[in-house]
Amino acid sequence: MNLHEYQAKQLFAEYGIPVPAGQAAHTPKEALNAARDLDGNTWVIKAQVHAGGRGKGGGVKVASNMDQVHDLADAMLGSQLVTPQTDDKGLPVNTVLVEQASAIKRELYLGMLVDRHHERVTIMASVAGGMDIEAVAAETPEKILTVMVDPVVGLQPYQARQLGFGLELQGPQVGSFTRLLVSLYRLFTERDASLVEINPLIVTGDDQLLALDAKINLDENALYRQQTLAELRDSTQVDAREYAAAQHNLNYIALDGNIGCMVNGAGLAMATMDLIKLHGGEPANFLDVGGGTTAERVAEAFKIILSDPGVKAILVNIFGGIVRCDLIAEGIVSAVREVETSVSVIVRLEGTNVDQGRAILDQSGFAIKTASGLTEAALMAVSAAGEVA
Repeated sequence: MNLHEYQAKQLFAEYGIPVPAGQAAHTPKEALNAARDLDGNTWVIKAQVHAGGRGKGGGVKVASNMDQVHDLADAMLGSQLVTPQTDDKGLPVNTVLVEQASAIKRELYLGMLVDRHHERVTIMASVAGGMDIEAVAAETPEKILTVMVDPVVGLQPYQARQLGFGLELQGPQVGSFTRLLVSLYRLFTERDASLVEINPLIVTGDDQLLALDAKINLDENALYRQQTLAELRDSTQVDAREYAAAQHNLNYIALDGNIGCMVNGAGLAMATMDLIKLHGGEPANFLDVGGGTTAERVAEAFKIILSDPGVKAILVNIFGGIVRCDLIAEGIVSAVREVETSVSVIVRLEGTNVDQGRAILDQSGFAIKTASGLTEAALMAVSAAGEVA
């Protein structure tokens, strides 16, 4: 789960990490009031979307008077912001962050993430702040400094000082950086983050450190421990189908093809998509209903797949181990009856009560085709989608 920049900075402030003075606004009038509340005569207006590269997409603008604050906020709010990290449709801008402009002497990069290979929290820092860290890694990897944190002892001050010296910080700046990094690590672990990023972390005109940007990703599996943060989720920033799937504990990822897939088990789902591709088709989604799914969840999964107007055929591939095939079949029939779809539905069932499940599908009265094997099912789905395309 991602947080918006203004939400991440509120969390930073709780942990004593210095951030620019700023306020979130949802209307041009609120943006004006925010600018009036902030000191100075120059403000930065930032579109709040879950994507990087906002500046390149026109989502970060500087205003030098109140009219500009109003006009820039008015232009951003309600728009779709397209950045290098979004698709062609972009993401909706429902909130802007109005901040005091900061005097920038240097721009640094600071990030913290879980390195699953080494089973450690890894800290990355670079003097090349304000740039895409992926580009820095590809073109000048020597500019990226890394430190791995032992989970038993946690981040040690000497490790923070080591990074501070590597970032060419001077005198009191090293102590400030050490305190900032220790606080950031405490936030990371206490709030179950999977990634925290400050790009750029700036050295101001008076040699202070300031988190000019803030990005926090939370571990979805730990949100039960972070109810307050879970309430900050912005459903407008994710695919509507993916959000609906999450509400029913379904694992769904939208793709660009026209064959909807519903499978129980992530490995089986990947194999199903591979076979569709092998035989010339294009999967419209990844959807894992889970090993212990129910008829109700199958029905909801069907509705989510069919909410994609690009779907021309649906391939259901269920291995009934924990779940019974007859219950899955009842869910499929129920969903087809409720949605009244004309899309071809191909079903491959194997496992517990498979004969009963196939009988339910054959006697349903709906045009549901059954396949005895996965290859046969994939070929049928590709053919059906091709006839409609």
